[in-house]
Order: sequence, then structure tokens, then C-alpha cells
Amino acid sequence: MTDSGEELVDALRAALRTGADPERAVGQQRYMKSAMPFLGLTSPGRRQVVRPVLADPGLRLDSRPAFERAVRSLWDAAEFREERYAALDLLRHRAYRSWRDPELMPLVEHLVVTGAWWDLVDELSNVVGEVLLVDPEGEGLRMRDWAERDDLWLRRSAIISQLRHQDRTDTDLLEAVIEPNLDDHEFFIRKAIGWALRQYARTDPVWVQAFVDRHTHRISGLSRREALKHL
Repeated sequence: MTDSGEELVDALRAALRTGADPERAVGQQRYMKSAMPFLGLTSPGRRQVVRPVLADPGLRLDSRPAFERAVRSLWDAAEFREERYAALDLLRHRAYRSWRDPELMPLVEHLVVTGAWWDLVDELSNVVGEVLLVDPEGEGLRMRDWAERDDLWLRRSAIISQLRHQDRTDTDLLEAVIEPNLDDHEFFIRKAIGWALRQYARTDPVWVQAFVDRHTHRISGLSRREALKHL
């Protein structure tokens, strides 16, 4: 184990470069509309090279500060998008589960705001949802705050933070984060609203239908279609 994340960060960067495919990278960057270039790894290929590095006991981080520094270093100094994906792999690794708690949320907020695109923010929102279950009251207040921020990615994250909660979904919170965004015409917000409602409809279709009916004059066509897709 180590109290410095530098060795782990260097090992992850080196591992990612072993799978580089410049030809594929061009298409990936174009598809993702990313200013940051890609190395050209597929998702399975990235996991294959990252997994043994994260599992190496000699590279295991033994303090929260080292863990957060490593995540932020990979993220902030990334030259290729896969380095940010690797930062997410580290953030969500089982070895560091106990640190995915409210103390982590300032870092997560930084990652959401600076990530500012759906592939990164949607993955981060799974972490947000995990922390929300650790502290429903405190993080519920944070999600209500995020839902009214100017930053659209914080708002999107708040809206989809309960995607995996199923019967543990707090419907008061779900309504509280959606309602302030119903009049927003931004595609990524409208899509998030529909996605959140569609996912919860698998658990409680009656609640979702009633929500759509209550807000029938405000909910966008895209959000409505997504919400009622399987009803």
C-alpha cells in the first residue's frame, strides 16, 4: 500500500497507452464531439488494462487524501479522454467504497462541472446516487440545491441521481429536482427528466403517470415520450 497516488496515476497512464489505437481514436473523438483527444481504447479494452493496476496491492492507496489526489490528478491533468474514464474507474473501485460518502461530494461536484458532457456526468451521477443512499437527508438537500444551479450538468446529475434506486427512490426528492427544470429547453435536461421518470416507472408506473398528468402543460414532448415509453 502507498500513501502517494503518484505511482498509481503513472501506472494507469502507462497502462492506457499500451492499448492505443490512433485510427479508432479519431472516430471516437468525432462521435463524442470531444475537444480532448482519445487514445482509441474500447471500453472493454480500457477495463482490461486498468483492472490489474487498480487490483495491485502494491499500488493500493491507504488514505482518503491520497485517493482524492489521485482521482483529481488523473482528471485535471488528462491529455486523453480515457484518462478521465480511468479516474472514474478509480473513483468507483470497490477498494475505496468506504470513501464514497458525503465528504467526497466536493470532489464529485468539481468533476461534474469540469467534465461537462454526458458520458462523464452520467457515470458520476451513479456515484452521486450511491452517496445519496448513505445520507439521504443531507445529500437530498444538496440535490435540491444542484437542481437549481446555473450549471446544467449539476442539474442533470441531480435529476438522474436516483436512476438505480428502484423502490428506494425518494419521490419527494425526484419531484423536487425535476420541477424547477420543467421549463428548460436544453436537450440534456429534457432527456434527463424523461430518463429519470422512465426508469422509476419500472417500479411505480402509477406515480409516474400521475406526475406527468400533474405537469401536463409544462413537461416537454421529449420528456413525456421518454417517461411514458413503457407504460
